[in-house]
Amino acid sequence: MKILFVCLGNICRSPLAEALFCHHLKEQNISEAFAVDSCGTSDHHQGDLADERTRSNAFKHGIEITHRSRPFVADDFEIFDLIIVMDESNYDTIERLSLDPDQMEKVVFLRDFDLEEEDEIDVPDPWFGGEEGFEEVYQLINRCVLELVRTLSAES
Repeated sequence: MKILFVCLGNICRSPLAEALFCHHLKEQNISEAFAVDSCGTSDHHQGDLADERTRSNAFKHGIEITHRSRPFVADDFEIFDLIIVMDESNYDTIERLSLDPDQMEKVVFLRDFDLEEEDEIDVPDPWFGGEEGFEEVYQLINRCVLELVRTLSAES
């Protein structure tokens, strides 16, 4: 199964989600069943490593992020089985790039897998915040990704 995580710049939330997803797949010894990537709805940071604050925070938790930013492209609809967005803005941008309404059936929100706060849909962007915001986003993404892994492994 091919999974794509999407945020705005592909330097904070989506590369963290990708790294955490891969980490949890490896822990459960099911990595070979998945291909994973992340991207942004903007190409502003194309080719850049994830934000230093994201990488530093992840590293504190034993997670290494080596991904380089890339923009979402229309071909991603054909390549990936599941496209997971971080917020409504990401969803709206991707929807404008879809050539067929059926393509949007592959798109879900990461918070769809949040069992603690079911009323929230957006993963907040920590870009303008301090270290505390990056830690909050780490915890949020980690719990959602854990549930995503549980869900997908139960389906397979």
